[in-house]
Amino acid sequence: MNTLKWLENWYRSTCSDDPWDNENVISICALDNPGWHVKIEFSETPLEGKAFEKYSYDNGEHDWIQCRVFNDTFECVGDPSKLEDILVIFKQWVTDVTV
Repeated sequence: MNTLKWLENWYRSTCSDDPWDNENVISICALDNPGWHVKIEFSETPLEGKAFEKYSYDNGEHDWIQCRVFNDTFECVGDPSKLEDILVIFKQWVTDVTV
């Protein structure tokens, strides 16, 4: 299953009859440097309180990424070619902590 379809399914399953979909946010925004900013809030879900090891690297202005979880929110930024990578990092973390 591709990563975007997986995210759609995860979102659908997470906000079934729960207030989560009204209180938490998934946003994918473009940065002006340029790059991507992905923010996925997940309080009151099975991910709440799960550990995430900060992930980052910087190989110059065209190859960088930084991801963290803070206050039950996954936040990741990366260069313009990293949107898929960011979503894969989130997917892998969700898969690892919910098994």
